Amino acid sequence: MKRLALATLCALTLGAARAEETSPGYDVVIRNGRVLDGLGNPWINADVAIANGRIAAVGRIPGRGRKEIDARGLYVSPGWVDMMDQSGEVLRTEGRAENKLLQGVTTAIAGEGGTPVPAEEIPAYFAQLERQGISLNFGSYYSTAQARVAVMGDGAGQPTPAQLEKMKSLVATAMRGGALGVATALIYPPDSFQSTQDLIELSKVAAACGGIYASHMRDESANLLSAISESIQIGEQAGVPIEIFHLKGAYQPGWHQLMPQAIAQIDAARQRGVDIAADMYLYEAGGTGLEITVPSWVWEGGFKQGLKKLQNRKVRERLKREVAGGSLPGWSNLVHASGGWDRVVLANAFNPKYQRFHNRSLAAIGKELGKDPADVAWDIVIEAQPNRAMALYFMMDEKDIETALRTPWVSLGSDASASEKLNATDGLGLPHPRSYGNFPRLIAEYVRKRGVLTLPDAIRKLTSWPATRMRQFDRGAIRTGLWADITVFDYDRIQDRATYQNPTATPEGIQYVLVNGQVVVSEGRHTGAKPGVALKSSGCARDPAEART
Repeated sequence: MKRLALATLCALTLGAARAEETSPGYDVVIRNGRVLDGLGNPWINADVAIANGRIAAVGRIPGRGRKEIDARGLYVSPGWVDMMDQSGEVLRTEGRAENKLLQGVTTAIAGEGGTPVPAEEIPAYFAQLERQGISLNFGSYYSTAQARVAVMGDGAGQPTPAQLEKMKSLVATAMRGGALGVATALIYPPDSFQSTQDLIELSKVAAACGGIYASHMRDESANLLSAISESIQIGEQAGVPIEIFHLKGAYQPGWHQLMPQAIAQIDAARQRGVDIAADMYLYEAGGTGLEITVPSWVWEGGFKQGLKKLQNRKVRERLKREVAGGSLPGWSNLVHASGGWDRVVLANAFNPKYQRFHNRSLAAIGKELGKDPADVAWDIVIEAQPNRAMALYFMMDEKDIETALRTPWVSLGSDASASEKLNATDGLGLPHPRSYGNFPRLIAEYVRKRGVLTLPDAIRKLTSWPATRMRQFDRGAIRTGLWADITVFDYDRIQDRATYQNPTATPEGIQYVLVNGQVVVSEGRHTGAKPGVALKSSGCARDPAEART
């Protein structure tokens, strides 16, 4: 009887053990991968177990997952962060963001131009995104120009004290609604009409809620250093962290000089306690509206009045002289910075009349049409309305890109939107390869091919550093308890395929992408899952009204 009871007990125990072995204990287990923790450490061989959206264990995992991923020979890293995204509008109608996810991006920070809705509607906007579903995590800044236009329109001029107070109130509303800070695009009117002191006052409100001041600065070319000085001044006087959008030395005569000087300037500010950093994209061409070729004074009465001025022949003759003469106060001359109209390339005219000229320089188009390139550009601007004609400006040099990339406080931002459809131009209507290739390019070109960075440091720039920068301390690393945003890639195969001639080609080598523990990309294909969440400011430690007095 004792032997029978013992045998029965052993059988029950063995059966329970086998049941435990076969019963999934986790939602997902990624096995046998080369795990890069995101903190700059070398890889280790380990499994990663995920449960309830978070990393449950790292190491040798005996338990099973409902889904098992074999990552043998692959690298497993935290999900990648796009620090300068432009998807705020397109996510309202299409949440899949396939061109982002297929690059390994799991989090996007948008808002250079602000939120698509007014300050008071930001909570409803974030709720809409989550209700409809988005495939990546998403946060946004509120634009100081949004507040300005809401209070005093899109023309030039200084706000009255009462108007400035109203702007501060709107910033406070935006911050309470979940904005991550305030952003500026000071190269464009009406942003360019804002004074440094106005920006300091508005940034104080954001700072009271733990927000950031992020800026496309007034100048990224000849006056890059003075633009950085303004950003540093805002940071010091407002007590706010500063993020410089798409750091670049966009000035052909200053290549190899301005970038080292800019880095030294920012390093010096950091050494004395200024919380300032930057992000960048990895291409020689910038991309923006063709209207930036028009000196800013044209837009002082507002955009509609500016278009009327632009049709005046006498006004155009003055503008041509100014374009030939370089930048003006309040206007950064991107034609001059690029080295002339032959390095400004038409990307999207939003007009069948000019379709055949896409991917050709304005100088070449002008020659074929027998017209001044400036007239061609400004005709396209006018005829594109209500759309925004787009161009590529070849202003940067690869040596400067490498110099900036080696800097430890630089992260990556695409300055690109999600696309409504895969292999289509992004939501901005700008066909630039950064929309489909920026993040794989870091590893394929600057780690594997050129050796500019080590792989662990490249991953740090894509993960823990931007997460830390944005105060998202529960993301950005492979550590037990953190949210399971994970990118699994093949180092030997990873490759950006997008080019200026074929800017919507999808990359290779991104095998799996998980967002909040759910598989969104499996074997290089989007699964349709939409587990993303809105990332919001942590809340105001003190009433923003205190910063408005």
